[in-house]
Amino acid sequence: MKDYKKVLIAVNGKMDVLTEGLKSVKDEKCIVTVLKVVPSFEGDLGLVGVKNIGDVLGSDRYRLISEIEDVANAKGAVVTTRVEEGDIQQKILEVAEEEESDVIIMGDGKQSLIKKVLGMNVTAKVVSKAPCPVMKIKA
Repeated sequence: MKDYKKVLIAVNGKMDVLTEGLKSVKDEKCIVTVLKVVPSFEGDLGLVGVKNIGDVLGSDRYRLISEIEDVANAKGAVVTTRVEEGDIQQKILEVAEEEESDVIIMGDGKQSLIKKVLGMNVTAKVVSKAPCPVMKIKA
């Protein structure tokens, strides 16, 4: 990781990717941005008692940021955290370009055969379109 100064760690549901990603850059003087993408919501939640989806997503956003910061602090790392809403693959690519990332670190967990056949593998899509190298971590 010696030549990488700006690192983007894209986390999914688990913090394993963050933990392993931070281990990879531990001894380097890198600028680390941690990205969590939440899918966009389209629909009516009035039937289940949700009046303002922004409030629900906002509180979840603070929880995610706190969880990411807790992991980073435990590893002694200083990170910038971004929580974005939208298409996961598209947002990872957009943030990598905005941040001028030298490398993207992301999870490459097990995918069901159906997801593979339907082309729903986010990691593969990011790898094929990324503006920089992608380091995949088994998560």
